[in-house]
Amino acid sequence: MSCGSCGTGKPNGCKSNGGCSTGSCNRMNVHDWLWNLPISDADSACKVVEISFNQGSRKDYYRNASLQYFEKGDMVTVEGVNGFDMGEVSLTGELVRLQLKKKNISEYGIDMKKILRLSNEKDLEIFEKNKARERDALTTSRVIARGLNLDMKLIEVEIQADGKKGTFFYTADDRVDFRELIRLYASEFKLKIEMRQVGIRQGAAKVGGIGSCGRELCCSTWLTDFKSVTTTAARYQNLSINQTKLSGQCGRLKCCLNYELDTYLDALQDFPDNADILETSKGQAILIKKDIFKNLMWYILQGGAKHYPLTIRRVKEIKQLNAKGVKVDDLQPIELSTSKEVEHSFVDVVGHLTISNLEKTTQRNKEKQKQERNKEGSNQQQHQQKNKPQQQNQRPLQQKPAQPPTKQQPPARPPQKGNTGRNKPQPPQKNN
Repeated sequence: MSCGSCGTGKPNGCKSNGGCSTGSCNRMNVHDWLWNLPISDADSACKVVEISFNQGSRKDYYRNASLQYFEKGDMVTVEGVNGFDMGEVSLTGELVRLQLKKKNISEYGIDMKKILRLSNEKDLEIFEKNKARERDALTTSRVIARGLNLDMKLIEVEIQADGKKGTFFYTADDRVDFRELIRLYASEFKLKIEMRQVGIRQGAAKVGGIGSCGRELCCSTWLTDFKSVTTTAARYQNLSINQTKLSGQCGRLKCCLNYELDTYLDALQDFPDNADILETSKGQAILIKKDIFKNLMWYILQGGAKHYPLTIRRVKEIKQLNAKGVKVDDLQPIELSTSKEVEHSFVDVVGHLTISNLEKTTQRNKEKQKQERNKEGSNQQQHQQKNKPQQQNQRPLQQKPAQPPTKQQPPARPPQKGNTGRNKPQPPQKNN
């Protein structure tokens, strides 16, 4: 009975503990908020237990004739058709009594079946073996129904835990004569066949899926009462009558159109009735829409294209004047500010790049590279200047070899004009 991708590893799924990534183990799950309250009178406590089958796809009520207490999530063996069936306890206690009252089921009815025992290992082995047959049985049953050219769509096949009975759920627009189909199914699957027709919405609930809101379908998770939905609900909410957008996966109008309908109806009570046409000196003003969030009514003059937003108070004044036979000269529409509100938080700016930002980044990178280049050049010059004196001192020693001293003396230079006498030649010395 696990959901197949539950991260907790429990045999019955995560049970709303937040470890399931798909939510399929919580299908039609109910929180029992009275489970930890002490029972004051055990004799007056509810003896009926709600059992869910096929991961919440179907629920039924069984009587607990024994003195054993069953908790939510326990696998129990119950009475079936000529055998036994297995299900999971989904609800116990006083909340079951409220559900019975809601569905108009007698708590002390004679026809209510009983819980036999807690499921043992042998029951679980037989149950898993027969449940593994359901997928192949659904594929084969569709092929047989298509061969008989029957106008029906098979949704789900549920085989009883002991493998003696099979329930085939289908949807069809008209009545279907499936007498020959039952004979073929009985010979093929060796089961007692039960054909059960469900509505289009119930069929979508059994299949499941993801809605346009990004969440699992309401009909497959928590919604049990399917109320009628009409296009009037969309008109009250100022929605465009677009069949593709207003239809769900079942092909009918979305159930969520009724969720906020009461709020819109309460808000529309302040708007005046019979205000579709206003008489003016320029012609008739026709109502085109109502904005319940801003309490405005939008009108357009006959033959014109300009929209005039009027307050509820102004519309009532014009209606009173029209009732007296007076036509107004000016509708006196209000002026709407065109400035948009700026969000200062929760703004996702990831990936918001413009050409100017890219040009600034490129220019900044170029300037940075130029500065690094200039810095490297200046460092090189300083290094060369430091090493230049050492090279000059070492060059004479390496390139010019030492010459032997010569006896010849250079000739004396004649004295130059303006000389201070430092370079005057010495007179020759006489030898004694």
